[in-house]
Amino acid sequence: MAVTRALVFAMLLISFAILLVESGQMVITTRVNNPLPHDIDCGVACDARCQLSSRQKMCKRACGTCCARCQCVPPGTSGNYDVCPCYANMTTHGGRHKCP
Repeated sequence: MAVTRALVFAMLLISFAILLVESGQMVITTRVNNPLPHDIDCGVACDARCQLSSRQKMCKRACGTCCARCQCVPPGTSGNYDVCPCYANMTTHGGRHKCP
């Protein structure tokens, strides 16, 4: 009985050690594969994004905030959120999309 408990404890300890080693490798791999975000001209990108908006001043202000945080603006005047997931996932306190 004592041998069985010791064996189970040793197996759990080895499993935990393997998990720690693998998670450390995943973090290193993730850091290496992700390029650093590049700076974009948010003013120009938001001018293009908001050119057809009926409330351009508000659109540009919201777009500028989103662009500064995400460092990307989806192409076109609406939609295309799949290109910039950070931009698409930002919401207001009411749960609506923050970014135009």
